[in-house]
Amino acid sequence: MTPSPSPDHSPVPEAPHASPSGRTGDPTGLPADELARRRAGLGFGIACYTLWGGLPLIFRLAEPATSTEILAHRIVWSLVFCFGLLAVARGFTALGPVLKNRKLVVTLCVASVIVAANWLIFLFGVEIGRVVDVSLGYYINPLVTVAVGVIALRNRLRPLQWVAMGIGLVAVIVLSVGTGEVPWLSLGLAGTFAVYGYIKSRVGKDVGAIQSLTIETAFLTPFAGIFLIWLTATGGSHFGTEGAWHTVVMLLLGPITAVPLVLFAAASSRVPLVWMGMMQYLAPTIQFVISVTMLGEEMAPARWAGFFIIWGALVVLTVDGILAARRNRRLR
Repeated sequence: MTPSPSPDHSPVPEAPHASPSGRTGDPTGLPADELARRRAGLGFGIACYTLWGGLPLIFRLAEPATSTEILAHRIVWSLVFCFGLLAVARGFTALGPVLKNRKLVVTLCVASVIVAANWLIFLFGVEIGRVVDVSLGYYINPLVTVAVGVIALRNRLRPLQWVAMGIGLVAVIVLSVGTGEVPWLSLGLAGTFAVYGYIKSRVGKDVGAIQSLTIETAFLTPFAGIFLIWLTATGGSHFGTEGAWHTVVMLLLGPITAVPLVLFAAASSRVPLVWMGMMQYLAPTIQFVISVTMLGEEMAPARWAGFFIIWGALVVLTVDGILAARRNRRLR
């Protein structure tokens, strides 16, 4: 997945604009073209998070390939797909200025290592049948993102944010005590995703989404390629040995990585980020439903309790973001 917007930094919806005729296109005060733009953005966002939510099923189709093998293929085929997108969109020229900026390239390389760790934790969770923990990680992510803002940006928490953080901590304690183990997989996913999101937020204005993913996967591809060569030489590769359908699934690992990113960029440029902040819960919700209804994962009472507490924290955090957006709008 790609970094989700933090409710703490969500800009507010744009103020109403009158059309040239002086009429607005809707009782909300927005002109018709802006309403159409936002509807399209909403569609792109829903499609993006729905695809991310369905990733566990796709990765299950890639079995018996291990999480590390799937990760390596995901990196390699993502780079190939990005090259194709850049060729079609004539986006290679935009890579030049980015590649000349050494600091930016180094930052993206660091980001690539962090997102690779996030992908690996995600894949490992799917491989060992812990998709519920995966979904929990992305539910926790907004809370961890706020914490990263406090640590890295020295942001001050608003009262409701303090409440949400406290509720989130209670949820982790309940899960740890109830299940007998700290939810390290969930915390690892949330932590790597939050740090990756922070890094990308610092460079997002300097590089496009596809150019960014191209550079990140280009840095990782030599390592992934060497691993795949070693895997093939030692007889551990499953690519091309499990039938035509399995090979197609492995090849599709590139598009399923890049396409949601394109949809995310299209959505976030069309709708207020407070909308994106609310839509981000769609992906872990889909993952949670898949894990319980389709993959047969058990939900002990302690896990249900932990999830309900986390959902409560997210409600508080979302309400805080909406109220903050309204306050900011009144000040504009």
